[in-house]
Formats: sequence, structure tokens, C-alpha cells
Amino acid sequence: MMDMVSITAFEEDVTRAIESVKGSVVSIYSSRVSRNPFVPPARQESAGSGIIVRPDGLILTNNHVVANSSELSVVTDSGDEFQAEILGTDPPTDLAVLSVPAMGLPAARLGDSEKLKIGQFAIAIGNALGLPGGHTVSLGVISAVNRPMPWATHIAEGLIQTDAAINPGNSGGPLVNTSGEVIGINTAIIPFAQGMGFSIPVNTARNVVEQILLHGRVIRPWIGISGVDINDGIARRYRLQVDRGVFVVETSQDGPAYRSGVRPGDVIVSMDGEQVSTMRDVVRVLNSRGINAIVTLDLIRGYRQLRLSLRIAEMPELRVER
Repeated sequence: MMDMVSITAFEEDVTRAIESVKGSVVSIYSSRVSRNPFVPPARQESAGSGIIVRPDGLILTNNHVVANSSELSVVTDSGDEFQAEILGTDPPTDLAVLSVPAMGLPAARLGDSEKLKIGQFAIAIGNALGLPGGHTVSLGVISAVNRPMPWATHIAEGLIQTDAAINPGNSGGPLVNTSGEVIGINTAIIPFAQGMGFSIPVNTARNVVEQILLHGRVIRPWIGISGVDINDGIARRYRLQVDRGVFVVETSQDGPAYRSGVRPGDVIVSMDGEQVSTMRDVVRVLNSRGINAIVTLDLIRGYRQLRLSLRIAEMPELRVER
């Protein structure tokens, strides 16, 4: 049982972490004009959060916070307000990078989301519900890591699940550890579920920022398949001869997989000799090889084993509805 000295020390760690990062958290206000043919155009306003990642005005937030906006303003913790420009967005990870005309801003320290452990404490900070009077802070734990979400299949690392309260307006704000390092970008809650919020791992976010600054967009490797992870139910239903792998549901006819001979109903069991059990394994291998690399697929088709080679292509522009 924790004694009072331990509790006081823990509280000091938490408050110190909050103090070290709260100056880097911003409120984001977006305006958009709704266009409905049956009613006059109306201006809609919404609020979200963001995190300063570079002193020269580079800000990271959620794509859904800024999508379709006609005007964007950013208010810092010190009360300064700036008009923001969108440098790039990445709908598959629900991330966006903004820029404001300012120098010397307090940038947050980014941690390493691969080091996260279930049960460690996590702090969510943001403009919850757009309430006046400053940011809202909530404390919880890491409930799960590498949590898949239906709209996040292109995030190889998976999502962070936490029970720290994440409310509307928190979107785009940071999830931090007790050292004050950003470990995730808060992005989603499940309506009517108690204590279930999700954050994009900071390692994923770091890669998105780097690619947007370099290319203006995120370039992803692609072979043109949709697949599901094999479980006992799928194996029985389709009378598969294997109990692990990725069951190919659909192939794009202009994609590398189809052109090399992959067809719906095939089971991918390995890529370049690495075992494949999930679609995230496929994404991981593709990311490690890169565009234009040749990759070898080992497949099961009925009772036959096949080995095919293909050249990885760049993923076409992807629209994600959330």
C-alpha cells in the first residue's frame, strides 16, 4: 500500500509532467460553411486541440479537427491567437500538420510509443468540450496497446487505449507520460462506453509529420489487397488448410498483387520468408521494404502452395470516412 510520502511524490511527478507540456498544447477553432440545397448556407464552428512540435510554429492535430474548414485559428496556452495554414493531412491515420506564423513557441518533447507498457500512467490534455478557462487534464492508465480500429488498418503500430477521460474537443491533444513526454495523439472515443479512449502512437505521428514536411503528403507502400486475419471461424467457413495467415478478400485489378497472380481466396502465410498472421504484419513488411522493392509472397490456394513475386507500388490517394 502506498504511504503518504509515495503519494506526494507521485502527485509531484504528475503535476510536473503537466506543467512541462501544457504550454505546448493549443486550442484549435475551425469554421466551415455547410451547404444544403434546402436551407441557406450556415457557418458551423467546432473546437479541438493540438500540440506544438517545433518552435517555429509547427502543430500536430487530428485530420477530423480541420477537415473541410474554411478558416482555422490557433490559440496558445499563453492566449496568443494565430491564423493557421494546413501543410498536409493524412486521413488514414487521422493526423494533420498545421503551421502558424510564430517563432520561439514551446515545443513538446516526443517520447517513444514502442516502450509503452499496459498499466503505466497516462495524462490526457486538451480543449475538452471547448470549455473556457484553460485546458482540461485527466489521468488514467494505458489499458491496451496495438489496439486495432476499423478505420486504422494502415497504422502498423496499432492504437493506444486508455481510460484517461477523452472528451469531444480533446481530439488532437496529447497523451503524455509522467515524464511529460508525448506518447500519443488523442483521437477517438467510443460513444456510451465508459473509460475507453484511443490515441495514435507518437511514433506513427512522428513519421507522418516527417513525410508531410518532405513530400506534402504521406507516401505508403501498396500491393492492392484487402484481407482479414484468419481465425478458427474463418478457417472452418472457407475450409482452409491453414489456421493462420491473411485471407485475401479482394484484389485491386490495377494493383501489383493482382498482376502477379494473387486472387481472392488465397491465403498469404509469409512475405520474404517472414511469417504473416495479420494484415498489420503485411503492412509492417511493406513499410520495411519500401516502394519499388521486390517482395516474395508464399500463398496457399486450396491444397496448393504458391510462391509469387511482385513489385511494391505507391498507395493511391485514400479517402477515409469516419
